[in-house]
Amino acid sequence: MKNTTQLSSLALATALVASGWTAPAFAQEGVNDADPAAAIVVIGTRRTDRTVADSTVPIDVISGDALQNSGTTETNKLLNQLVPSFNFPQPSLTDGTDSLRPATLRGLSPDQVLVLVNGKRRHQSSLINLNGSVGRGSTAVDMNTIPPLAIERIEVLRDGASSLYGSDAIAGVINIQLKRSVGGKAQISFGKYITQMDGVDQVDTVDPTLTSPTFAIGTNGFYSVSGGDNPLISYTGKDRKRNDGDTYTMATNIGLPVGDNGYLNFTAEYKDRSPTNRSGPDIRRNYFAAGDPRETTIDRYWHRYGDGESKDMNFFVNAGVDLSEAVEFYTFGSYGVRDGNGAGFYRRSLDIRNQDWSASTTSFVPIYADGFLPLIESQIVDISAAAGLRGDLGAWNYDLSLVYGSNRLDYGVSNSVNTSLGGANSLRKFNAGGLRSGQTSLNLDVQRELDIGIGKSVSFAFGGEWRNENYKIVPGEEQSWINGPFSAAPYGAAGGSQVFPGFRPSNATDVSRDSFAAYVELDSDITDSFTLQLAGRYEHFSDFGDTVNGKAAARFEPISGLAFRGSISTGFRAPSLAQQSFQTTSTNNVGGQLIEIGTFPVTSAVAIALGAQPLKPEKSVNIGGGVSFTMIDGLSITADYYNIKINDRITLTENLQGADIVSTLTAAGITGVSSARFFINGIDTRTQGLDIVASYRLPDFGAGTVRLSAGFNLNDTKITDRRTFSGFTAQRLFARQESYRLTEGQPKDKLNVSLDWDYDKVGLTLRTNRYGKVFLPSSYSTSANNNNIDLAPGEVPGDIFLSPKWVTDMELRIKPIESVQIAVGANNIFDVYPDRLPFGTVDGVNYGLNNSFLPYSSQSPFGFSGRFVYGRVSVDF
Repeated sequence: MKNTTQLSSLALATALVASGWTAPAFAQEGVNDADPAAAIVVIGTRRTDRTVADSTVPIDVISGDALQNSGTTETNKLLNQLVPSFNFPQPSLTDGTDSLRPATLRGLSPDQVLVLVNGKRRHQSSLINLNGSVGRGSTAVDMNTIPPLAIERIEVLRDGASSLYGSDAIAGVINIQLKRSVGGKAQISFGKYITQMDGVDQVDTVDPTLTSPTFAIGTNGFYSVSGGDNPLISYTGKDRKRNDGDTYTMATNIGLPVGDNGYLNFTAEYKDRSPTNRSGPDIRRNYFAAGDPRETTIDRYWHRYGDGESKDMNFFVNAGVDLSEAVEFYTFGSYGVRDGNGAGFYRRSLDIRNQDWSASTTSFVPIYADGFLPLIESQIVDISAAAGLRGDLGAWNYDLSLVYGSNRLDYGVSNSVNTSLGGANSLRKFNAGGLRSGQTSLNLDVQRELDIGIGKSVSFAFGGEWRNENYKIVPGEEQSWINGPFSAAPYGAAGGSQVFPGFRPSNATDVSRDSFAAYVELDSDITDSFTLQLAGRYEHFSDFGDTVNGKAAARFEPISGLAFRGSISTGFRAPSLAQQSFQTTSTNNVGGQLIEIGTFPVTSAVAIALGAQPLKPEKSVNIGGGVSFTMIDGLSITADYYNIKINDRITLTENLQGADIVSTLTAAGITGVSSARFFINGIDTRTQGLDIVASYRLPDFGAGTVRLSAGFNLNDTKITDRRTFSGFTAQRLFARQESYRLTEGQPKDKLNVSLDWDYDKVGLTLRTNRYGKVFLPSSYSTSANNNNIDLAPGEVPGDIFLSPKWVTDMELRIKPIESVQIAVGANNIFDVYPDRLPFGTVDGVNYGLNNSFLPYSSQSPFGFSGRFVYGRVSVDF
């Protein structure tokens, strides 16, 4: 059935593309539905009258209406559906990343895309992604704190823009324009996953005479000891069904006039999402004694693999008033709270981390009789506030603003234990500390039109920025991090709260930095057909010094409706304070083993002893060029090539282990840690790609309005150079698995196709996305192979390729009365899953048994949750 529906999706997408709407889909009903290209944009130039069609660089405009026509209310998921070069994997078992998931643009790092709100820099989150997910080692902006109902439109600039906006704009810029209209809308939606897990069977029987904690595949297809034919685990042969992830969202947007010349727009959203579980059965032995009869009755789906539980409240306000004919005061801000939890790795009853040394030091006594699933509980508080004045001073336009933003993440751990204290003495719930980040920026932008006898018009702009950033680590309570008496030999029990040891007092951090910047820009229509843009920016950071960046871009339209454009620019990304200062000890699953990992700042004695150097900014050169076609009424097609070279890219080293590492740590007074890692300017990369975007509004044929759009992205990243130091080899610093996660861990191609139809009181939206192949390097081969960066994909036993998949969404809307809309639909309507991962011994490769209960890869570009069915009621007032 699934193969048939996937082929149906393919046929539909192929038909639409063949009909003339090829390339990466972007939903751009825009501010002007009749002509999206006529929308005036506020990114890519300081000029005040530049439209999408006239821009020298590629810009996508996504309307607020397009964001509403979907079952999801997460802004990142919506962008993943609508922008082909945008990627939003949804990992699980990745600590705080389960609650604050990063996204990427053009295959680059989450922190290499700049996010603006109303044209002002948005603050980053305090979370740094450390575990095995796309974006490892980065901090990102939490765009899911921005309710879709608050958004007027989203502008996506697909070009380097550091010369205008400073750090982080290497991959591009995403600008979120908030609503300022008068009127109101209230909506409530409910959805849940109704799905059948592809390739994950229900357990039928379990043999109670289990004699080994691990099993192999027997010739009869059952799991048996040492590959024999005596079945230990057998299955029903039916895929596992799940009905979970219930999600309630209530939101309202109210726009009010303020006097005769002002506005106040307010948005409130509450979202309650229950967890999902896509784990398979854990077929390993659970109890310490072989043949324990409880093996036949225990529910083997004891892991929780999927979306965590989340409760969100988000509030946004956007307001302004004319103080005079020449001056406007504006302000906007937000407050958001997210309470979430994500599951850790299940500790079986027989796990040494479940051993109660306080009950017996000679025989195994479990703390939790059946084992336990520790939970990481997180509370995220996100605040922002902005205020400014803009207006005219003679011939000059100015914008003076002050923006503050902060993100606070507090960790709790529940259903856990500090094994080193003994079961009788340890808490089961812990306050593990937290992270804080803040940003304050003061900006002045000035612009005017010049008449210098050159060209039709010349826009001259200049400005400056002062920015202060701070970052803190707050320790947890003592039991969350302490190594208790059973940490010592001969016991060797792990210290700290299981799954997430708390931040120690020695981890406490409070650092800040300042930066100052000045820029200048010229944007001129030299003739009716030729536009030239030049920009330059100087920036000084208190922690690493100066950087200068520039940009040149041009557009030539020899025939009305056919234009060519190109740009070249340099860019940079300042190392985040988190990358420079983060330190902790955490529990990681490495190759199926749980080990303690020490992460140290580059300024620490340990990192310096291992060869760490102060971090430098990443430097980039962006080259782009493309063509736009608008010669047919209602049809717009653009195609743009990009080449992004990044030097001194910041990476997190591998978990450096071995006798030499332990010796260095011991000499530095660090005990109880078996591995160390830190950030380095580790690699140079080159990313090349092609974006094709098309939209077509069909002529009026008496059956409503039909809009078609399509988009296609090709993307390829290569590592062009690697750093080595202190005798470490390149593969020991940044080995094969992380190297290929960076270069091959996201689809190299992605296709969007969508159809929007509105007729009187009925509407239909149909979208399909094809996600290209993803490569998962082996972790099941020899250590030498797994660390060998010279071995290409497919050359190591156990290498896995996730095949391309089509994911289709559909929504039907009806208005029973003018002010009320009812919508029903399904995301991933054909219930498509990523490929099921192999486990046991397959074709001579022993994949281990973890994939028996973790059946799908967290690197799937569309997640692994299955079909989501929903309904929504909206009321306009």
